[in-house]
Amino acid sequence: MNFTLTTQIKATPKQIYKSWLSTQRHSKMTGSPAYVSDKIGDTFKTRKGYITGSNIELEPYTRIVQSWRSSNFEDNESDSQIEILLSEDGEETTLTLNHTNVPEFGEDYKEDWNKHYFEPMKRYFEALNKA
Repeated sequence: MNFTLTTQIKATPKQIYKSWLSTQRHSKMTGSPAYVSDKIGDTFKTRKGYITGSNIELEPYTRIVQSWRSSNFEDNESDSQIEILLSEDGEETTLTLNHTNVPEFGEDYKEDWNKHYFEPMKRYFEALNKA
């Protein structure tokens, strides 16, 4: 299964990109502990280890490609992949998430992205950019 989600966030592509790939900022923007890196090949853990993966491709401020799996994946299931595209749109950034090779049970991940990423990110950047 594959799906694409798009959202608008009041932040620059650079702010989102750097926050996604920073342990401290990723944790703050999602409200959940994370360990991430800004180097290709490095692994990451988010949401207390519920999600793991590694950085596949990094194009500063425009594109992040990561392998991705949750602890719900069976051992014999291959990783899925996320591609995050960032494009400036006035005072906002359009974030497009392409999630591919998702197991059939993964329909719930659509809502999880909104609940655990997009909504907390909107609140985080709104507060950050008011300061």
